[in-house]
Amino acid sequence: MAAGTIRYWAAAKAAAGTAEEPYAAATLAEALDAARERHPGELSQVLQRCSFLIDGNPVGTRGHETVRLAEGGTVEVLPPFAGG
Repeated sequence: MAAGTIRYWAAAKAAAGTAEEPYAAATLAEALDAARERHPGELSQVLQRCSFLIDGNPVGTRGHETVRLAEGGTVEVLPPFAGG
């Protein structure tokens, strides 16, 4: 399990009610599941439309359960048109 930061942008920021928060997860899927639990409601729908960057690299179409997170890393949650 790694610890790092999730940064929310645009609609994700509004739905989460915060610009950033820590994560403790091994994969992107685990980090997003934890975020959904912390912020029930609209965030779940918003995340379905978002793009993600992990330490500056686009996730693209990879399964979130296959995307490993690094200690001290950053997950950027972006509008769907950004970051690919």
